[in-house]
Amino acid sequence: MLNDFWETASPLYRRVVLSGMALLGVGIILNISANLGRVAWLLYASLAIIGLGLVTHLVGIGIRARDTRRRLRGPNR
Repeated sequence: MLNDFWETASPLYRRVVLSGMALLGVGIILNISANLGRVAWLLYASLAIIGLGLVTHLVGIGIRARDTRRRLRGPNR
């Protein structure tokens, strides 16, 4: 039976993806609250957090590609 990638993913990939999602969520919540309260410094901080979440997601994509390449090469190499 075929498993989806999340079940067979490495713990590092899982941590990176969940961290990226958490950073994006916190950034969006801070951005909404900064816009509602018209707090400029919080707005810029929230944009930095969202950017960090996006970078973390890109790192996760790289880790997933690396794991897939290793899996396709097989255990002989």
